[in-house]
Amino acid sequence: MQVVYSRCCGLDVHKDSLTACVLVFDEQGRRRVRKKEFPAYWQQLQRLKLWLYANKVQHVAMESTGVYWKPVWSSRPGGKGGGNRALRRSTWLPFA
Repeated sequence: MQVVYSRCCGLDVHKDSLTACVLVFDEQGRRRVRKKEFPAYWQQLQRLKLWLYANKVQHVAMESTGVYWKPVWSSRPGGKGGGNRALRRSTWLPFA
């Protein structure tokens, strides 16, 4: 299978928490997985963004039901909440 994104993150958004799973592929095609859970509060969303930046994530895909995705979406770079300048090069893809 061809690697399309060498550094990406999937977010699973729930009412009280977010689970982030970062996949990193090295030059040999080996996959490393990093998972972390964050409480669904604004300050923790800022920690999530810093964690994504520290992992050099380039693409983020988000899955959610209901309206729980809205605070996460607005906290992204370019969102209503302004986001983190360091993540402006990231692509955020919503999947509901």
